[in-house]
Amino acid sequence: MTGTPDRRAADTSEATTAEPAAAGRRRVLLAAPRGYCAGVDRAVIAVEKALEQYGAPIYVRHEIVHNKYVVQTLEKKGAVFVEETEEVPEGEIVIFSAHGVAPTVHEEAQRGKLATIDATCPLVTKVHKEAVRYAKEDYDILLIGHEGHEEVIGTSGEAPDHITLVDGPEDVKNVEVRDPEKVVWLSQTTLSVDETMETVDALQGRYPNLLSPPSDDICYATQNRQTAIKQVAAEADLVLVVGSKNSSNSVRLVETALTHGAKDGHLVDNAEELDETWLEGVETIGLSSGASVPEVLVDGVLEWLAQRGWDEVEIVKPVDEHMQFSLPKELRRDLRSEASGKLRA
Repeated sequence: MTGTPDRRAADTSEATTAEPAAAGRRRVLLAAPRGYCAGVDRAVIAVEKALEQYGAPIYVRHEIVHNKYVVQTLEKKGAVFVEETEEVPEGEIVIFSAHGVAPTVHEEAQRGKLATIDATCPLVTKVHKEAVRYAKEDYDILLIGHEGHEEVIGTSGEAPDHITLVDGPEDVKNVEVRDPEKVVWLSQTTLSVDETMETVDALQGRYPNLLSPPSDDICYATQNRQTAIKQVAAEADLVLVVGSKNSSNSVRLVETALTHGAKDGHLVDNAEELDETWLEGVETIGLSSGASVPEVLVDGVLEWLAQRGWDEVEIVKPVDEHMQFSLPKELRRDLRSEASGKLRA
């Protein structure tokens, strides 16, 4: 991520809670943690390393992460984003996004004689493994998530005959299972913690013996960013979240802020989407960013706000975050040679 500007370091003091503002005092409450999570960082670096190591083009199935700026930046370096595996020419390298893919996609790559790099977030991989395990034990798996999201599609593909999607608490009434005594829930990792638990509570109302996964499926980064935005929202007249519209965790941050005290909230890709009319009557602005957002975009919003009088910034940091993931093992191999070998086979 981009380093923190000297201006911000000079004008801020790190705090664990937001202090009430004096009347007429303009300030920005900057949530921490925010921005890139370990899974996103790993996926983006995987594309950059592949381009350095193997040269362009490097194909990527779907957006590597849900952020317009990141995708456009990688395209300029030689990444080619495709919707389907069949669009990748034989013998080329394809990277699977951080959201994960179904086993059928790996089979498609094999048939297309492609070399693959799997940049699936390890926390998503954990959910995939849980789905396979419970399917082998013949459980009905209730997957809490949003229909059509890439992560949900990938997880569902691990055990299509055992998984039923539950898209929010209002969808619980539509659920049917074979044996109410043998049901387990799993979750899309980027959901709102509050929404997920509301759905779980509704499911437990119907299935008292509903089994929970061995560990919480909501990703640590999603939880940490929501914890921070809740604290910021309690003091904010306006909350701004930097992130793309197709980023589930970014959308959830705005929703979380609005349900925890923020009077207004908006999701923006960058400073160019900000609207000065939002600032009318506003003193305290909360600012965060989704888990697929580089810090340079947050810096742009801070500069825009500073030019309009919001140059006092307080960092609100209720939790620390130090998670890191190792890069995909495929980057340690000669994939160009492997792909050529598949063509000759």
